[in-house]
Amino acid sequence: MLFGNKSSGAEWILAGLGNPGEKYAKTRHNMGFLTVDLLAEKQGVKLNKVKFKSAYNILHFGGARVLVMKPQTFMNLSGEAVGEAARFYKIPPERVLVIYDDVSLPVGKLRVRPSGSAGGHNGIKSIIAHLGTEQFPRVKIGVGDPGGAPGERDMIDWVIGVPSQGERKALVEVFDRAIGAAECIIGQGDCQKAMNLYN
Repeated sequence: MLFGNKSSGAEWILAGLGNPGEKYAKTRHNMGFLTVDLLAEKQGVKLNKVKFKSAYNILHFGGARVLVMKPQTFMNLSGEAVGEAARFYKIPPERVLVIYDDVSLPVGKLRVRPSGSAGGHNGIKSIIAHLGTEQFPRVKIGVGDPGGAPGERDMIDWVIGVPSQGERKALVEVFDRAIGAAECIIGQGDCQKAMNLYN
């Protein structure tokens, strides 16, 4: 095994971002949580182990042993959890895959990226700070934006708001595609094929 720590057996990290607690469970900012919950459900596993300031479990996914985690730090401190797990398992940033919401994409759109800036997303900003690099793959799930002129719109209220019924239908379908994209990235070891198939 070239990557990861033999005794621990984790070769990749898949982090779904969100905010813990019932209050935030179905909000736009929790697209990452909802996606990895669906993945765990499909595999008949619960993300119920607690370590690295996260709820997590290790799954066989995409031909690898993957630490699937939901940081419990609240969004703005997601990097504390992801960085701690990456250090513990000696996993390089290019094998840390993050799934999260993106207000710059229309509802239900998916975008795979091999790296990039935070784009105003505080969870990603925190992960970049803790990994010390922007060079980690991500799957972004579009949640749309509130419209109106910048300054008039309250982005925080938007992302911690609950999607409409119509939006929810589109989002449920995109969770499956996000899982497919993640499986492709992990299985291929890079983003190129997933970008061709899912962007």
